[in-house]
Amino acid sequence: MEFQTLKYIYQPANRVGAHTLLLLHGTGGDETDLLPIAQEFGNDFNILSLRGNVSENGMPRFFRRLGMGIFDEQDLTFRTHEIVDFLTKLSAKEGFDLTKLIALGYSNGANIAGSLLVLYPDFLAGAILYRPMQPFQKIDLALKNTKQTPIFMSNGANDPTIRPSDTASYVDILKTAGFEVANHTLPIGHNLSREDLRLSVEWYHKHFN
Repeated sequence: MEFQTLKYIYQPANRVGAHTLLLLHGTGGDETDLLPIAQEFGNDFNILSLRGNVSENGMPRFFRRLGMGIFDEQDLTFRTHEIVDFLTKLSAKEGFDLTKLIALGYSNGANIAGSLLVLYPDFLAGAILYRPMQPFQKIDLALKNTKQTPIFMSNGANDPTIRPSDTASYVDILKTAGFEVANHTLPIGHNLSREDLRLSVEWYHKHFN
């Protein structure tokens, strides 16, 4: 398979050298879904929102899955490399700093962002992961992030798709690899809440202002 381009929306900031908020939607979403959420964080960053290249019964996704909560890890790996290739080329075209990307992903989008953290541990400047699952069943213990990259994670205690014990294991793996992880478990399900936004906006301004 050859890499494909991705559909995207790019909105530049009014200042040079700004960070870029990389928006990664959930299953069935598109590049417009997370734009209202991005506005909650302010206006001092570029916005780059992608649409996944995989279709599941007509619903856009960033990678294939074999069943609920069972990822096609071969496709996930390919699609992660595809996104990095696309972002590298797009940074030259649009003029954003590739070293200042902050991923903001929900569900499927959070999982492709997690794959970026595993396969390219120093690629992102930060990540906001809403309802993430561990992207690969087995992660190399040699995984190493050298920049203490800050990561925000939030999951729902009543989310039927994600086991709390799996989240705890995922957090431990990232922390051991050198990431600075802030993990929150909220008394809700899979859908996003105002508390997710409040906590993540507070985290963002702590690390990137």
